Amino acid sequence: MADVTPVHYSFLIYPLVGMLSGFLAGLLGIGGGLIIVPALLLIFPYQGLAAAVVTHTAIATSLATVVVTSLIAAYSHHRHGAVDWSIFRKMAPGLFSGALIGALATTRLPGEALRVIFGLFALAAAVQIGLQLQPTARGRIPAVPGLAGVGIVIGIISALVGVGGGTMIVPFLRWSAVKMQRAVATSSAGGFPIAAGACVGFSLVDGFAGGSAMANSTIYWPAALWIAAASLITVPLGAQFTHRISILSLSKIFALILGIIGLRLIFV
Repeated sequence: MADVTPVHYSFLIYPLVGMLSGFLAGLLGIGGGLIIVPALLLIFPYQGLAAAVVTHTAIATSLATVVVTSLIAAYSHHRHGAVDWSIFRKMAPGLFSGALIGALATTRLPGEALRVIFGLFALAAAVQIGLQLQPTARGRIPAVPGLAGVGIVIGIISALVGVGGGTMIVPFLRWSAVKMQRAVATSSAGGFPIAAGACVGFSLVDGFAGGSAMANSTIYWPAALWIAAASLITVPLGAQFTHRISILSLSKIFALILGIIGLRLIFV
């Protein structure tokens, strides 16, 4: 594997990515992975990371940031009594194991395939955000086996695309007749078992043939920690701006940008 030339300004680049992802997450209520993964796909090649492993490292690093951000978000929601811990306890084992399986699968897929998968996911998210699609409550909370099964599916997909699962957990809980505030809060807590499972999965294959030379690991921890720390600063700022600007207009603009990113990743 080619040697990696470190970027001396990474201490500025990664916090900027974290600040942007945190601000948009607070402003639009989206997962940071939708911003972090495309950003890292642009940054890592300039650090000399081999093209064959750029996508793997971007996805793994994005999920590592969720370890920190999900804990903070869950604690904040818990203080307001918004997290449904009963649902969380039933979904968490599935989310963890699904993310573990997804992480192991991710390391065995070629980077081109992962780019297409993320591109398709980004397009789906762009449609949902741009059209403000919200599921109608038609079901109810499944029993433990059902919640575990849904958790496994969400965990696998999350690990394949590098997101915390909120874009899937919230619609599922809304469909299951859970109120929006409670769905969002419970989803925030659900990000932790996803991130933990993915990190365990990626750590099991550290040093595999496609591992990241920057950290001798699939996860590039310096980037993950800088991004996570910076995002925590700007999430509250983004939330404050939701009351001052047109969120609908910004959502449509972001959806357009996300759609372009998705198409570019699919067809490049």
